[in-house]
Amino acid sequence: MKLHVLHPWNLSSTEAIALQRELRTQLILDDRLGLVQRVAGVDVGFEAGGTVTRAAVAVLGYPGLELLETAIARRPTTFPYIPGLLSFRELPAVLEALEQLSELPDLLLCDGQGIAHPRRFGIASHLGLLVDIPSIGVAKTRLCGMHEEPLNQRGAWTPLRVEDEVIGAVLRTRPGVKPLYISPGHRISLATAIQYVMACCTRYRLPETTRHAHRLASG
Repeated sequence: MKLHVLHPWNLSSTEAIALQRELRTQLILDDRLGLVQRVAGVDVGFEAGGTVTRAAVAVLGYPGLELLETAIARRPTTFPYIPGLLSFRELPAVLEALEQLSELPDLLLCDGQGIAHPRRFGIASHLGLLVDIPSIGVAKTRLCGMHEEPLNQRGAWTPLRVEDEVIGAVLRTRPGVKPLYISPGHRISLATAIQYVMACCTRYRLPETTRHAHRLASG
């Protein structure tokens, strides 16, 4: 796997914030997808009191959502837990997991934010830019922005905004459950991101990609 963007990981929090601001200018937030046949869920857990990062990737066929391939990577945790900078803590292990795959996915669904982030550069944006693969942030909680509650029906959504800027969607994937926070990561528009997330959801709140990756990450 050849990285599209290279940068060091042994950064201070100030340096990491500066790098986010620099790299976000390289994001592409319209549709630059090819044929999508392999969709991957990406999730990260921690072992040994947080000292070991455990990253999981689950690749599913699209549109059938059959499980094709999985990978798990463990490595020492080297970056502290700082909200808004989780990608610097988690992505080194994610990259190792991706390297184990026989074939890279066509689309990444990350457990976390895309541009719905204070500096518009969450983990889905960071990962998508590094590996130059279209990516979507699929988060269970809101990191920033304001929104109205979506209707209580499958596929209903409302914009997630910071002032006049739409940074994502608050998407109801099934009635009677809390919505998800969807945002473009890289090389995909918000509208297309919503379509793919809904296509990956069956009878559960979370898309199948996330469900498989979460089980592997939390082991």
